[in-house]
Amino acid sequence: METPVEIEFQDMAVNSATRELIAEHVRKLEQRYGRVPACRIVVKGPGSHHQTGGQYDVNIRLALPDGRDVNIGRTPKGDERHSDLSFAINDAFKRARRRLQDNARRMEGMVKSHEGQAIGTVVRFDPAGNFGFLRSTDGQEIYFHRNSVVDGKFAELAVGTRVMFADEIGEKGPQASTVKLLGKHGLRV
Repeated sequence: METPVEIEFQDMAVNSATRELIAEHVRKLEQRYGRVPACRIVVKGPGSHHQTGGQYDVNIRLALPDGRDVNIGRTPKGDERHSDLSFAINDAFKRARRRLQDNARRMEGMVKSHEGQAIGTVVRFDPAGNFGFLRSTDGQEIYFHRNSVVDGKFAELAVGTRVMFADEIGEKGPQASTVKLLGKHGLRV
C-alpha cells in the first residue's frame, strides 16, 4: 500500500487476534493486487445495530490506481453468521477480493463484452474434425471446439459459413465459448 492501512473499530473491544486477522487479509490483497494505493477498514460492533441484533458490520474502502474506489459495506441483514466477528471479516474481504478481481480484469480488457455477439466466418477445421478456427470481422483468428457449437450443429459448418460467437480468453489465446450458425440469408460470404 502506498499509504498506511487505516483500521477503525467502533462499539467493540479490540484484541490482537482480530487485528492480526485483518492484517493477514490486507497482506493477501497486497500480494495479489499490489496496485491498491490505500485501504480503510471500519469494523462496527453489534451494539450499534438496534434492528439487526448482534451482527458485526465490516466496511472496506480500497482506492485503485485509476482513481476509482472499491467499497465493501452493507452487511447482509438477517444473516446470523455475521454475529461471528471472524466470519464477518472473512466475508467482507472475500467480497473485496472478488470486486478487485473484477476491476483487474476490466482494466486488463479481459471482461466479456455483453454488447452482443460478434460475427465471424469459419476459415478451417482440424483433420480429425474436433475443432476449427473462425475469423472475426476485425481479422482475428479464433479457435472453437465442436462442443462450443450451439444445438450440436458442428457437422453443418463448412469453410465460409458465417457464425455469431461469444469469445473469451482461453489458456492459449482467444477462443469462442459459443458458436451459432447465422440464418439462411447469412450462411455464406
